[in-house]
Amino acid sequence: MTYLRLQGLTRRFGERAGVFDLTLGLERGRTLALLGPSGSGKTTTLRLLGGFERMDAGQILLDGQDVGPLRPEERRFGMVFQHYALFPHLDVGENVAYGLAARGIGGAESARRVADALTLVDLAGYEGRRIGGLSGGQQQRVALARALAPEPRVLLLDEPLSNLDPALRERTRRELRGLIRRVGITTVIVTHEQEDAFDLGDVVAVLRDGRLEQVGTPETLYREPATAFVGEFVGRSSWLNGMVEVPGEVRVEGAAWRILGPLARTTGARVRLLVRPEALRIAPPGQGGIPVTVTDRRFAGASTFYRVVTAAGTPIEAAGAPDAARIGDPAMLLPVSDPADRDRLICCFPDEGT
Repeated sequence: MTYLRLQGLTRRFGERAGVFDLTLGLERGRTLALLGPSGSGKTTTLRLLGGFERMDAGQILLDGQDVGPLRPEERRFGMVFQHYALFPHLDVGENVAYGLAARGIGGAESARRVADALTLVDLAGYEGRRIGGLSGGQQQRVALARALAPEPRVLLLDEPLSNLDPALRERTRRELRGLIRRVGITTVIVTHEQEDAFDLGDVVAVLRDGRLEQVGTPETLYREPATAFVGEFVGRSSWLNGMVEVPGEVRVEGAAWRILGPLARTTGARVRLLVRPEALRIAPPGQGGIPVTVTDRRFAGASTFYRVVTAAGTPIEAAGAPDAARIGDPAMLLPVSDPADRDRLICCFPDEGT
């Protein structure tokens, strides 16, 4: 059952719509990640949820109640800002207690909630520490504790990992995921990083220019993108132009590939194929497929990624074994032999140039 629902949410800035007619639903205890490039409306949506921006149209429903007319403090939404907004002149306990004082909670009850919140984020006993003496990950957890202390109904996180270096980012993301699941709180996260969205979000909403492109699980967005934008924005991919020769068969740079999907059923239709690197394999010359030249090779642990170029000059990225080819080698490019993998990892879109 939907616990948090955004219905037709719209916010305009002059002639420009920061968010337009956004409708989303989220079940209790689940995490929604808002993903998109800069200017897509992610942070505006989060600020509308928190009550820090005024909406021009729409509703925000929480457990059936319209909270849109309520002030931020009346909504009982906990907010963690991108730069944490901690007070350096206050110690950890005073920072966590700050939101409680605004709600008239003090004394022993405040102390209990501060201690409970710090325990939740694995900072028990840190009440007297100074903010300046904490690491970036610890400061983030203090900000989380401050948001959790008033016992909010929804937790809002604005780019929670953007201030961390790569090594700390991965560890903190893992800790944050565990914390959210342990607390069981309904959470909305804003991020422009696909890895963060996929790791933290039970469902992910991809936004573009203030509009919703697609919402679904990370697996659905990767394997079944609804639009070319989603397919290109989510994950690694290459584009190939083709034409449907017979239903289910697309001619691509001289090779015939078996492709499923409604667009591949119309003979003569020109299409664009969005191809994931792992949907392709590199073979020695003479084995059929598309003739290519290997232009670059990048070893990435579990996978090795090859950049190749076709005779027509089309750049493509393919995944393969570490010894599949060397830079400068001629090779043949073929789709993987497993039909299930091929159909999940090669998506067919209309050629908008025709």
